[in-house]
Amino acid sequence: MSKQSVKIYEALQWASSFLKERNREEYAGELLLRHYAGLTRASMLARMRDELDSGVWADLQEAVKRHAEGEPVQYIIGSEEFYGRRFEVNEHVLIPRPETEELVYWTLKRIEKLFAAEPVELVDVGTGSGAISVTLKLERPELKVSATDLSPYALDVARKNAARLGADIDFIEGDLLQPLISQGKKADVVISNPPYIPVADQAWMSEIVTEHEPHLALFAGEDGLDLYRRFMEELPLVLKERALVGFEIGAGQGEAVAGLLKNVFPQANVDIVFDLNGKDRMVFVEIS
Repeated sequence: MSKQSVKIYEALQWASSFLKERNREEYAGELLLRHYAGLTRASMLARMRDELDSGVWADLQEAVKRHAEGEPVQYIIGSEEFYGRRFEVNEHVLIPRPETEELVYWTLKRIEKLFAAEPVELVDVGTGSGAISVTLKLERPELKVSATDLSPYALDVARKNAARLGADIDFIEGDLLQPLISQGKKADVVISNPPYIPVADQAWMSEIVTEHEPHLALFAGEDGLDLYRRFMEELPLVLKERALVGFEIGAGQGEAVAGLLKNVFPQANVDIVFDLNGKDRMVFVEIS
């Protein structure tokens, strides 16, 4: 469809069918149309027979083709929703997933139970876009939140998100918990959604993920557990006597990660938590 004058419903039909023919989600066409036209879903539905601005139509066609070739919609749009807030994303950070919202939810519940109204120092390790650290700070402003990442480019994104959303966070460049260890800092809570995908899984994963999202944030050795093993060496050096650790994990990794934690913290309460899809998705350890 190349004509200059198209109505919104025609543009939507073209985008959806173009993507469907190329085995992409049809709904992505609507997301891109609404983004470039500056429409909510309700306003789009109300204006279906309005003509689309020719510049918007040109931008939409280019964006739909980019997505058809594998570029994630979130990178094209430049943002993703997380816990009811909009986070800027680009190729330097992982796109926040709904499962990670559950990690945030259960972390907040456990902090409330373990620490009540006490001051709590929390560190988000491998913060990426800052979705976890910023959300925790905004949901519970009294938390003292630090966030680390190995990538300076990811930290740039996280800082921008924190500033735009009004979250006061101490961002530190460094590998896992090394920044805290080198400064002799201790934490009450350590939260992380580390890379956990086995390298071999790359063979069957969508190229939307493997060719666009940062491999540094995705893959972790042959079994996907490399980063958790490193955490086991570093956690005892930074945790206070009473502490909470929460990890997001890959489905099927619950028992393995729980076993690693039980070896290091034999007296602690280790809990595997399943997500809304019934998959083991989080492991928490409460140390008291």
